[in-house]
Amino acid sequence: METTDLLLAIFHHILVFSLAAIIAAEIVLIRSELSPRIIGRLAGIDRAYGMVAMLVILVGIGRVFYGLKGWEFYVYNWAFWAKMAAFVAVALLSILPTMRFISWKKRVSADAGFVVPADEFAPVRTCLRAQMVIFMLIPIFAAIMVRNY
Repeated sequence: METTDLLLAIFHHILVFSLAAIIAAEIVLIRSELSPRIIGRLAGIDRAYGMVAMLVILVGIGRVFYGLKGWEFYVYNWAFWAKMAAFVAVALLSILPTMRFISWKKRVSADAGFVVPADEFAPVRTCLRAQMVIFMLIPIFAAIMVRNY
């Protein structure tokens, strides 16, 4: 059981840090002028973001049910639920960028001269930045959670 708990914790942490890196990569790539290559790269990175997020959820569920602390530790811990709320908020904020990246990629495929309109660009940048700010709450709540505050 200890080995399972350790492996789940390691994998969970690697995945969560990967999510932070993916959000950071999207923030770095989103510029006022997006070339077709950058739009394609953003769409690919965002696809990886979705897959990694799903793995975070699956491994997290594994930790709840197969970890050493037991499911009761999580269910009755306010910091766990705050961490989950932050994760859901980040997920909800990721919807707009994902939809825009898909749309832009389709539009670039249809018209190589496509330029991202400013009114579509700014909200994506705002959502990505908000995701990163809220995402930073997750390790804070995790640290509070494991210390039984």
